[in-house]
Amino acid sequence: MGLANAFLAEAQGGKKPGHTAKAKAVIFLHMAGAPSQLELFDYKPELVKYDGKPCPDELLKGKRFAFIKGVPRMLGTPYKFKQYGQAGTWMSELLPQFSTMADEVTVIRSMSTDQFNHAPAQLFLHTGNPRFGFASMGAWATYGLGTANEDLPGFVVLTSGGNNPDGGKSLWGSAFLPSVHQGVHCRSHGDPVLYLSDPQGMTRGVRRKTIDAMKDLNAMHGKQAGDPETEARMGQYELAYRMQISVPKVMDISKEPAVVHEAYGTEPGKTSLANNCLLARRLVENGVRFVQIFDWGWDHHGTSKRDDIQYALRPHIRSADQAVTALLKDLKQRGLLDETLVVWGGEFGRTPMRENRGGTEGAFVGRDHHPYAYTMWMAGGGIKKGLNFGETDDIGYYVTKNKMTPRDLQATVLHQLGLDPHKLHYPYLGLNQRLIGPTEEARVMKELLA
Repeated sequence: MGLANAFLAEAQGGKKPGHTAKAKAVIFLHMAGAPSQLELFDYKPELVKYDGKPCPDELLKGKRFAFIKGVPRMLGTPYKFKQYGQAGTWMSELLPQFSTMADEVTVIRSMSTDQFNHAPAQLFLHTGNPRFGFASMGAWATYGLGTANEDLPGFVVLTSGGNNPDGGKSLWGSAFLPSVHQGVHCRSHGDPVLYLSDPQGMTRGVRRKTIDAMKDLNAMHGKQAGDPETEARMGQYELAYRMQISVPKVMDISKEPAVVHEAYGTEPGKTSLANNCLLARRLVENGVRFVQIFDWGWDHHGTSKRDDIQYALRPHIRSADQAVTALLKDLKQRGLLDETLVVWGGEFGRTPMRENRGGTEGAFVGRDHHPYAYTMWMAGGGIKKGLNFGETDDIGYYVTKNKMTPRDLQATVLHQLGLDPHKLHYPYLGLNQRLIGPTEEARVMKELLA
């Protein structure tokens, strides 16, 4: 068997993990735009005391902000917080349902990045580089492990909120990895995958003959050119043919019981985070390795009523609170949570100061981008239950304990899948490219592991 054929067999049939995997699948819930940790998870009573006061100069000197100009005022949260679970996890009143899962999750309040604009920060989180042209986390996972179901793609992407994330399709691209590993963008209304259905008048038998003919032609070309991508393309044709039967079945949530729809808040046929959370459960249940959900609309700058932390955040988080909690409970009830790693968060955090775009405050209230400290959480897949990890200072500006970076998160996710993030690589442009980058700074966060 040639190198290309060997690769294709591994890509579709899977490789053995380098160590014992704690997770068989990942569901990554990215709230695109960056949700405010100060309204949801990072309770700062001292910031409430300073509400309305001018920001100290030492917090502004030498700093770059996306929109803040001059001297902004400090902004305490308008929402109440309580402690939940045996660990006493602080959560906002905006999370009445998720707070019931406090003892199932690890809340990480010490995330920090070096990017403060959406697209670069999203690219850094998902591809390990703030520039375009690098492979996504889901692509690396399937490159390392292959797919567990030959009739479905190993990496599926679901989007909601009316827009794709600022980083675009590169957030689920394969870049220099063979294209068979790129994410397949599925929809929750209409055809699940665009252009997957046969055109009118083409029978399944005719489609089979067409693929066989292309396979023969590609095999001839592959022998002449010796390009592994030719073999990968043949594999994609075969997968697309099988997906014509398998994908519509998995993506049809209308057959779910009424009690499930009530729990998630789903509406079959519509595009929503709730629908995508239910689809994520169905996908991992059927052997998909990596499900990436992007929900757009979490960029609460306070420039209008649509992005105000009082008017807009509450209704937005209400549906997310219900759907994400239902996903965790559903996975647990089905015995899937222990083997499914669930990750939630955004690309950075929000400032402890009120945004004053152009140097003046408007009628609405919001926060600017804040890379120095933000919150994410993880659950299932070998992660500790009921853990509060990391701390920030009294106003939530800087991390003061157990700093964790996107590279640390990437290393931990790969490790839980049974992959060595330091050894998983692909030769390209003279380097052994890795998700975690060329240096050794990325850490598997063993403090989070059960």
